[in-house]
Amino acid sequence: MRRLKWLYPGMKIKRWIIASSSGVLLVAIGSVILILKKFPNSKITGGTIAILGALIVIYGMKRMLKSFIAVFLPRREKELVNIMYHYRQLEKGPKIVVIGGGTGLSTILHGLKEQTSNITAIVTVADDGGSSGRLREQFGILPPGDIRNCLVALADAEPLMRELFQFRFGSESELSGHSFGNLFITAMCKVTGDFEKAIKESSKVLAIRGRVIPSTLEKVKLVAEYLNGHKTVGETEIVKQNSPIKKVYLDPVHCKASSESFDAITEADIIVLGPGSLYTSVIPNLLVDGITEKIAQSKSPKVYICNVMTQPGETDSYTAFDHMNALIAHTRPDIISYCIVNIGKVPKELLEKYKGEGAFPVIADSDRIIENGYNVIEGDVVNTQDYVRHDAKKLSKIIIDLTLKTKGKKISID
Repeated sequence: MRRLKWLYPGMKIKRWIIASSSGVLLVAIGSVILILKKFPNSKITGGTIAILGALIVIYGMKRMLKSFIAVFLPRREKELVNIMYHYRQLEKGPKIVVIGGGTGLSTILHGLKEQTSNITAIVTVADDGGSSGRLREQFGILPPGDIRNCLVALADAEPLMRELFQFRFGSESELSGHSFGNLFITAMCKVTGDFEKAIKESSKVLAIRGRVIPSTLEKVKLVAEYLNGHKTVGETEIVKQNSPIKKVYLDPVHCKASSESFDAITEADIIVLGPGSLYTSVIPNLLVDGITEKIAQSKSPKVYICNVMTQPGETDSYTAFDHMNALIAHTRPDIISYCIVNIGKVPKELLEKYKGEGAFPVIADSDRIIENGYNVIEGDVVNTQDYVRHDAKKLSKIIIDLTLKTKGKKISID
C-alpha cells in the first residue's frame, strides 16, 4: 500500500513516471528497429525514435527530480547545483579537531565550516554557571550551553532556526535566563535518556556540518588552586578570586573520555586548541583521562590559538608565552607544535572599554616561544567590530593553509 501512494492524485509524480516509462518504451522500439533493420524506406528511422525516447526520459526524470526538490528544499531549488557542489567540496576538506569551549570555540567553528565539513568539536562540560548551571543542578544533566553554541555555529539550517536556538527568555517569566536551545537539549536528553544521543538528535535538527562531542560524559567540577594556597570549586568561582592561579584540576580527577573523541583525534589532519578561556575552557578538556596522550601521539600539526585579550581573574598580565606555558604545565610539552598569536592593533576606544573591565591585549612575545622549540604564526587575526575577538575567516584560512602545507602541498601562510 505504501508504494501505491506514489500514484495518489496531487503527488505530481505519476505523470512524470508515465512520461519516463513512455520514453523507455520508445528507446526500446527504436533499438529493435535499428537491429532488425525494419522499415528501411521510412522517413522516421529507428535512430530518430530512440533519440526521441531518450529525450522524453531525460525530461521526465528532470521534472520528477524537481518535484522532490520542491518538497525537501522549498525556496532553494534554484540553488541546487551550488548546494551540491559546495557540499561535495566540503566533504573533501581536511579532518579538523577543535578543542575548547565558550564563545572562542564557536567563533572559530563559524569560519572552519565554510572550508570543510569534517569538523569535530570536543567541548568542555565543566560549566556550572547561568542557564547551564541551573539545568545541570535541576535535571542532573551535563551543562548544555557550550554544546549549544557549537551546534549553532556549525548549523546549516535556516537562519530562523539558529536564532530560535539562541533565543533567551526575559526576566518576566519563570524561564528567565534560559535559552531555548538549552531547554531543547535538556528535553531531548530526557526523551532519549542519554546526553550523547540528545546531542546527535539536536545536530540533525540543525543540520550541522561536522559533529560536536563532550570531552567526557561524566559529571565533573573544575577546581582551582591559587598561589596563596586557597582553592575554589566550580568554574564560575574561579574568576572571582583576586589571586594568580597555580593550577586547575577536575573533580573527580580521573574521568573517562568519550570514545568518539579518541577516534577523532587519531584521524585528524590537524588538532586545534582554543581559542577560549585558558583555565576554564581549553585546559579542562585536556585533564580528561587519555585526551592529552592521544593528542601528543598524533603526527599531525597541533596548534594552540592564543587569546587576543587577557581575562580578569584568570590570565591577568599573561603574555602569549605565559598562556602556552600554563597549557604545557597542565599537560606535556609535545601537546603543541604551533602557536598562533595576534599582532593586529585594537582601536583606542575599545582598549578603554576593556581597560575598565581589567582586560588588556595579550603581548605577542614570540621570541620566548621560539626559544622553547615551538613554531609561531603571527598575524592580524583580530576582529574589532563591536567586541575584541578573533576573526573567524582569518583564523580558518591559517589553519587550512597550515594543514595543506604539512600534507606536502605548497601553500604560503600570510
